[in-house]
Order: sequence, then structure tokens, then C-alpha cells
Amino acid sequence: MTSDLIVDVSAREISMAVLEDQKLVELQRERRDLAFAVGDIYLGRVKKVMPGLNAAFVDVGYKKDAFLHYLDLGQVYGAQQKLLEIIDKQRAIPPLSKVVSAHQDLPKEGKIADHIRGGQYVLVQIVKEPISTKGPRLSAEISLAGRNLVLVPFTDKVSVSSKIKSSEERARLKQLMLSIKPKNFSVIVRTSAEGKKASELDQELRKLVRRWEESLNKLSKAVKAPKIIYEEASRALGVLRDTFNPSFQSIQVNDKDFYEDIREYVAQIAPGREEIVKLYNGQVPIFDETGVTKQVKALFGRTVTYKSGAYLVIEQTEAMHVVDVNSGNRSRNSSEQETTAVDVNMAAAEELARQLRLRDLGGIIAVDFIDMHEPKNRQLLHEHMVKLMSGDRARHNVLPLNKFGVMMITRQRVRPEMRIITEEKCPTCMGTGKMKSSVLFTDQIEAKLLELVAKQHLTYINVHVHPYVAAYLKKGLLLSIARQWKLKIARGIRVTPNQSLAFLDYKFLDKEGNDIELTED
Repeated sequence: MTSDLIVDVSAREISMAVLEDQKLVELQRERRDLAFAVGDIYLGRVKKVMPGLNAAFVDVGYKKDAFLHYLDLGQVYGAQQKLLEIIDKQRAIPPLSKVVSAHQDLPKEGKIADHIRGGQYVLVQIVKEPISTKGPRLSAEISLAGRNLVLVPFTDKVSVSSKIKSSEERARLKQLMLSIKPKNFSVIVRTSAEGKKASELDQELRKLVRRWEESLNKLSKAVKAPKIIYEEASRALGVLRDTFNPSFQSIQVNDKDFYEDIREYVAQIAPGREEIVKLYNGQVPIFDETGVTKQVKALFGRTVTYKSGAYLVIEQTEAMHVVDVNSGNRSRNSSEQETTAVDVNMAAAEELARQLRLRDLGGIIAVDFIDMHEPKNRQLLHEHMVKLMSGDRARHNVLPLNKFGVMMITRQRVRPEMRIITEEKCPTCMGTGKMKSSVLFTDQIEAKLLELVAKQHLTYINVHVHPYVAAYLKKGLLLSIARQWKLKIARGIRVTPNQSLAFLDYKFLDKEGNDIELTED
């Protein structure tokens, strides 16, 4: 299996697509002004304590107060509070040994009102981004994630990922971490650390400790909550950190600054492989050039076709997601009902595992597979689904088929679901069903170009239109409409096909790829 990462950087957002064997399996979009991302650490202020929920609402600067449950305080919450008290009094960072030895672990069963009061400052980390009308979900158990290690302050132990099966390797990694880690820090060894050299792990551990110390230095100054004290790496670097492996063949990015950041990061985590990072300079949008846009259009609809006419219907309700598996016209071509059901269900499981990652579906997912009468086939389907989901980084649980033929899947949700509307509203009639004559479309674009050149004195305008329209505008080498615009309006006019646009939609971009503001019609 080969993997590729495509990074599309625009003025408003960053989009990242992970392809496995040229198939889109993961898509993430991050606004450039995004805050409150998973992993960010804040100094927050308790707004109110809710004894009935055994939780508190904390102000971290978001429009909705964040939620902190008693169980998310962690056993070392007392050490964190002691640290904040000393910093507040002395304006200096005390050694962790001084605060760790001075606290008692919180009981697992307790009441939040006994430990938190309104107006109190707390050190918290985002564990779930704001979703719908809810604010962020918080935890007071702080950790800093790296490529191979996770650093956890205030405790003193070493844990090794259970996915590392070799007992010799597990023992080596544990002994190594015990010998190099600082006191009063715990280390979680991630699966990617398997086989890594001691020098590489030591370098990463030092970097994580340095990040923690830099974060604490922000607290030593006179700051008031809410205040961010540690910000996770950009989502692009986060995707690389969690997914990069030897199967990566290329990483393409269309922005020079991000290209240099990603290249530098790859050089750190995989020395010698930075050559796979490539800067894309083409005129056609990078997602169009690599085929990502076409796959997005095909995969994000309500109905997803996957094999020989079979298809999934994916619906979202307030409480859960529901997936219906349909054989389509497959049933017409087979006389063996059980064989057809097994074949369709197995293929549906593969597409479903892909869709869960791609759309980042979370919570409860109910899947109505085609009925199978043989118990061995039902067991085979469950085992197949478990195997397919084993590569999913989100925590999940797959239950066997119940007597109604429904499989229940739970999947961790830490970010809003990826929802992309694939149906295109007509940009001319805006869904009313009435529009100007299409023969006037090119005249409308030409009038806008004349206006931009005359009023904004632009010398370069990149006109993005649907590929069919672009082909029409470029038809005829010497007498094409696009060439006439160059001669008549400005020589810097370019016509670029863009698959993400509707048929009669268009937009104008400048040299840097930023949208050019248009006046209303």
C-alpha cells in the first residue's frame, strides 16, 4: 500500500487529503483563524460549578463555556493547583518535585464542588473541539504529544503502547525511557517508536520537556485567564505526526511557507526522506490536478455507490448516524441469496470503514446490513469489520450483528463531523429555477473583467470557471474568447478550470491566489 498527502493552502483554510493507493481515505479542513483545537492548553477560569452534573463550566475564551467533568480532573489535579499557587505568589517556576510531593491524589469517586470553586484558575487541555452548540470539552490531565512519545507531567512512570507486540522491544523501550526521562514526568511510548534508536527518542523527549517549560514560563508573567499557554502544531503537521510511515510516497503542498515547514518536519521524523515533499506550482488547483475534488464529489453524498451497483445510504439524526446497505441491481444477477448478501456486505464493510475515517463520523453508528441466515457468515462479517477498523486512529468499538442484522459501532468524536454538500445550487438562479440566458454568461464575465481593470487597475486576473466552460473559452487557438480578453482587456488574464465550481459559477483570483472582491450585480 502506498500513501500520499495533498495539502491545499488557501487564504481562508488549509485542506489536507490522505490517499491510500490513490483512494481518498481522510480529508481534514482547518480554518486559518482556527482556535480551540484538540491538544491546546489554556489557563482557564471557572465560571460556575454544577454539583448535579458533577462538573464545572470553564471560561477559556470561547463564546460558549467549556465543560470540565470531575473524572477529567485527574488524580494529580492537586499538584497542578499547587503549581499555580506558587507561581501566583512567587512569579517563578518551582521544580515539579516540590509540587508533586505536596499533594494527595484525588479519589476516583468524589464531588467536584469539594475541589473547585467559582472564579478559580485551572490549567486545562482541549480534548474535544466545539461541536454544534456545545463548547469545548476539557481535561486537567495535561499531556504533550510527539511523533514517538507523549509527555505527561506531575506523574512518574513509563507506559508502552500495547500495539507493540514484541516483549523484547517493549522491555527495551521501557528500560530506555526509565533511564533518560526526567523525574516527575511520565512517558507514554507510541507505536511508531518501535525500532527507533535511543538518540532519536532522547532528542524528542528533550524537545517535549522544553515545550512544557516554555509553556510554564508564560504563567510566570502576570497573565489573567483565559489565556492560551500551549498551542498544538498546525493540523497539517498533526496529520503527518500521526499518519507518517514508510508507505508515504509523496507529500504535495501548494504554499512555499508550508512546504518549508513540512519539509523540515519530515527531515526530523524521517531523516533522508524529505525529498518526498514537493512544492506544487501548477495553475490548476492542486485538488483538481491530483483527482481529490472528483473523489470528494463522489464520496460525500447521501448515497455512496461502491461495487457493481450496490450502495450505502448514510443519514444523520440528532443522536446517531444510520447506514443502510443496499444490493442495488446485484440481486438480479445472482440466484444465491446468501452468497450475494455475504459478497455485498463484505464490500460494504470496506467502504464503511473508509467513510468513517473520511467523514470523521463519531458517536453511535447503526449499520443495517443485508440479512444473512448463516451464523458463520455473520461472525465472518464482524471479524472483517474489526480488522478493517484496526487502522482507524480514533478509539472505537465494533459489536457483533444483533438478531435484526444491525451492527452497532461506537467511534470517538473529538472534532466536528466533516460535512460537504455535493449537490450544486445554480449560481445564476440561486435555486429559483429561473436564470438569465446562458449565452450571456461570457458577456457577464467580460463585463466584470472590464470593471476590475478600470476601477481596481488590476493587470493580472486568474478567472476560475467550470472545466466545461474553460474548454469553451479556450476553444480556437487564435480566435478563442480567452485570447480576445487578453487583447481587449489585459494581457494578464488567465482562464483556469476548477472542478469545485458549479457549471455557471466563476471567481477571480490575484497572483497570490487570493479572491478578488466583486461588486454586487
